[in-house]
Amino acid sequence: MAFTFFFRDQIPLELAAKNLCQKAIGRSTIRVWDAGCAMGPEPYTLAMILAENMGRFAFSNLRIYASDYDQSLLKIMDQAIYPWVELQRVPEDIFQKYFEPAGDEGQFRVKEVIRSSISVHHHDLLSLKPLRDDFSLVVCKNVLLHFQPQERLEVYRMFHQALEPGGFLLNEYTQKLPQEMSSLFEPVINSGQLYRKIGQGR
Repeated sequence: MAFTFFFRDQIPLELAAKNLCQKAIGRSTIRVWDAGCAMGPEPYTLAMILAENMGRFAFSNLRIYASDYDQSLLKIMDQAIYPWVELQRVPEDIFQKYFEPAGDEGQFRVKEVIRSSISVHHHDLLSLKPLRDDFSLVVCKNVLLHFQPQERLEVYRMFHQALEPGGFLLNEYTQKLPQEMSSLFEPVINSGQLYRKIGQGR
């Protein structure tokens, strides 16, 4: 889905980043999957938040896998060039630090320090095949509401498989995790959105 913008839902992204930073201590690599990344504002936003909170060395060990079904959107994300009108929600200090002018006037590109932490992948969530099975965090927002109820359950089970033990799932704030998932995920906060994987299996 293409509906997204930079620093949308900043608070839950920061909460996920805080928990992920704790999990990253002492790790040589930490992996995140942003499933349904659209044109890229969400994974780039998350990468910027993490860059501000992890420290240079830990951030260099971060790998964000950004995936979407729409390859035309992935091309935009891969270029990482956006018009100013789409960047007005970015905090000024973050904008100055992580964006640079690109080509035509009013166009800005995400800097290499952020782009290098992200790889772009074509992926269909309904294939029910995760990109890998050792993610510390899976982010999936503004996607599953377009699926049928049974499809959502199957995708959540795939996310459970994709997460390492104790890994986190960040969900869309308008979507409560189905009751059928209560044996697979537990809420990190009472308001939902951020969940922790239950069980050791992958």
